[in-house]
Amino acid sequence: MAIKAAQLGIQTYSFRGFSGTAIIDQVRACGLSRVELCTMQADFSDPAAVEKLIADYRMAGVAIDALGVHRCGGPDDERVFAFARQAGAKVIGVDFAPAFSLDVFHAAERLAERFDLRLAIHNHGGYHWLGSAQMLELVFANTNERIGLCLDTAWAMHAGEDWLGLIERFGKRLYGLHVKDFTFGHDGKVEDVVIGKGNLRLAKLKKALDDVGFAGYAALEYEGQPENPGPAIRDCVAAAHQELCHV
Repeated sequence: MAIKAAQLGIQTYSFRGFSGTAIIDQVRACGLSRVELCTMQADFSDPAAVEKLIADYRMAGVAIDALGVHRCGGPDDERVFAFARQAGAKVIGVDFAPAFSLDVFHAAERLAERFDLRLAIHNHGGYHWLGSAQMLELVFANTNERIGLCLDTAWAMHAGEDWLGLIERFGKRLYGLHVKDFTFGHDGKVEDVVIGKGNLRLAKLKKALDDVGFAGYAALEYEGQPENPGPAIRDCVAAAHQELCHV
């Protein structure tokens, strides 16, 4: 089974209009108990703040399955990786600078090995140099299995990629999933919508994940209405439980 209902989480960037424990309250109000914690919502330089953040999530019964998105190759790498281990996360959603250097990728591999983590590249659409399946293929051909993919379904659409084909193509290195849906205007602008209401076909997604034996983390993401995303996210949760998740 690919995604069980109890394993479904949310990327906390969806609640970027909130801060502190109010983010946790929003997660629980949507009926969820797992998150991919947005790295913008943590102060990795302050050990006391790190301890409190982890304690707040644990006290609320919300598991931190993953972090993201962190750009590897900077001065915060070790602190972010250490936080992931301390929080109980097994995966970090990552990005890399567009100046292609295998040294940066191999350094990230070594750090992931040290902290026993997997790194999952976030394909951030047509704007992003790693939004291309060809570039991902090149990266994976030159790195070990510590580095894989967090497939964002909506941004794959934006890049003109076959999101179902990406699951089949990179199934063995698919470590995370952003379940997200877009519609596209005539001017090319995107709009976040409740999953299944745009171009994402949940039944097809479920079958594709089952076919590759997906065992990574799955996080809903909805970037619309940052001041009040709860109602739409609750609709996303209901749609996922009905059409995507196994009981």
